Amino acid sequence: MRRALPPRRTCVNLAVMDRANTRRNILRLIACSPLLAAASRSAFAAKAAAVERLIEQARALPTVSQRIDFISGKLLGVRYQANTLIGSPKLPERFVVRDDAFDCVTFCEVVLAAAIARDIGEFETLLRRIRYDRGNVQYDQRNHYFADWCKRNIENGICRPVKIEPSIVIDKTLTWHREFGQHPVSISAIAKETLLESAKLLAPGDIIGFTSRRVGLDYYHTGLVAFGKTGELLLRNASQSRGRVVEDKMATFVSVNPVKYVTLLRAVNNPPVVERR
Repeated sequence: MRRALPPRRTCVNLAVMDRANTRRNILRLIACSPLLAAASRSAFAAKAAAVERLIEQARALPTVSQRIDFISGKLLGVRYQANTLIGSPKLPERFVVRDDAFDCVTFCEVVLAAAIARDIGEFETLLRRIRYDRGNVQYDQRNHYFADWCKRNIENGICRPVKIEPSIVIDKTLTWHREFGQHPVSISAIAKETLLESAKLLAPGDIIGFTSRRVGLDYYHTGLVAFGKTGELLLRNASQSRGRVVEDKMATFVSVNPVKYVTLLRAVNNPPVVERR
């Protein structure tokens, strides 16, 4: 007797099964997407727990200047760490948020975003816009040069220049980041003597950049303006040499460091509303 052969599986049957499986997978993804989004938000909030508390505590203060001063003061003592951002010409850029360690720029970025934001979700969106051109998280869109950081955060309405005279314009071709080739910039700045004589024109939370004398580099350090109890002009900054966020007397800082010119920006009280991502 001839044995009956099992029915052959046809391509049509496989295709039908594949479509059914695909539909089930899509439905599963749709069902899970709110949970995935919630988990992502939860993970982000966990990484920025201190920032979230500071946003809530500073919310009652009426001006962004006061909120920057309050938040940055609460972060005094947080450790310094270089190279906290992730990405390179060969490594995909990742959006990084940390409140446990800063370099001089990420300290200013986190404080500025937290002072403007009304909640942690808005903080994330603002930090992207502050750190990247139009908020695009890509290595080549990151504000690698502080000259670009200043220019773009003025253009996006988050900051404005602090105009003090006499001022100068420094034209410089930047080459520090070799992957971007020659990058010409124009830097508006004032002399350190003018800075010290103009303390009454400054506000707590003003962002200050210290220009570099090195060929191919625009700025070598940045921080926030603060004032002591007696009105003394201070620099609040993430200090590499001291390993943490500290306050320095501005007069001392500009005298012991190779400071010749500085740039000043001020956060805008009501910047344009940004869409959350």
